[in-house]
Amino acid sequence: MTIARVEALPVAPRWLFVRIETSDGLVGWGEASLEGYADVVAAAVEQFAGYLVGKDPMRIEDHWQVLTKSQFYRGGPVLSSAVSGIDQALWDLAGRRAGVPVHELLGGAVRDRIRAYGWVGGDDPSQVADHISAQVEVGLTAVKMNASGRMSRNGSVAELDGVVARVASAREVLGPDRDVAVDLHGRFTLATARRLAPLLEPLHPFFLEEPVVPENTHVIERMVDTTSIPIATGERLYSRQEFLPVLRAGVAIVQPDLSHAGGISEVRRIAALAEAHDAMIAPHCPLGPIALAACLQVAFTTPNHLIQEQSIGIHYNKGAEVLDYVMDTEPLKFVDGCFERLTGPGLGIEIDEAAVRDAARRWKTWQNPIWRHADGSLAEW
Repeated sequence: MTIARVEALPVAPRWLFVRIETSDGLVGWGEASLEGYADVVAAAVEQFAGYLVGKDPMRIEDHWQVLTKSQFYRGGPVLSSAVSGIDQALWDLAGRRAGVPVHELLGGAVRDRIRAYGWVGGDDPSQVADHISAQVEVGLTAVKMNASGRMSRNGSVAELDGVVARVASAREVLGPDRDVAVDLHGRFTLATARRLAPLLEPLHPFFLEEPVVPENTHVIERMVDTTSIPIATGERLYSRQEFLPVLRAGVAIVQPDLSHAGGISEVRRIAALAEAHDAMIAPHCPLGPIALAACLQVAFTTPNHLIQEQSIGIHYNKGAEVLDYVMDTEPLKFVDGCFERLTGPGLGIEIDEAAVRDAARRWKTWQNPIWRHADGSLAEW
């Protein structure tokens, strides 16, 4: 048995699926979605396919080592996302070959269900309460919201008051028994984030996410020391080496993305590194069903897993929805705000290949919006 074919299939709204087929006809799926760069990542997957075809699909770790380290130039979101999708697909194949879910191959489950949260925006204050109510109605006990839309470089009184008002609105809807996380999305400077955090403390956010852009994580320790709110970061970090400085800085929660940060193999190592620093893991996943299933396989076998992001039913998925690409939605059904333990082989879901191929034929490149400040200069999105 060898790898016979590797395909990268871009699908709406902005995802990239990886399909690996073996010489005896077994198929595994992964997700290499890198929002805004699907076509670029697809080219990287195709280049990696030249190495993989003809190889033993069960040598997952060796393939990971070769794809990440055999070339002189390494790392970065594009190459790491391509490796991530391939890694997920190889683990899916391994589980299907053995007839067991991937979490059994990783040592077995340490829990029976995974708490989930949904994203509710926050850019537009008029929509916050309605979006949160919709998430509560489907049974979720936690949500995450953006702190703001476009943010000036040195936040004004009105901007900071607006953030507090929106989070207060969320807290009013959620009450004391549910959680709201607040995402600064790298839109704030360190100084503005430090001013904001004490204002939010009475509202008890679940965590405060990405208070500074990832290239400025060398100053994140100053943010950690500013507030009692747990600080989270990591959706734009791509290896355990990149996570080490933020863990040493004292962040409470790391958020590697299984479609960006080396797939199941590397995120398992990032989780272990976080555990050694008394930190939790809450993987980033506003993506498709394969990425979500991969996240859940890791979550079921990771002691320091906190909560799982997901985008089922989220209003920003335009053109396709998470569950549009799966044959049976039952494994990804919410039960009391949680995902129950996946029991199917491999990643635990069955992909509707006809729907994927149809979407790939109709693919249109998606790009982030470009924001500008009032003076015309570029603003962080």
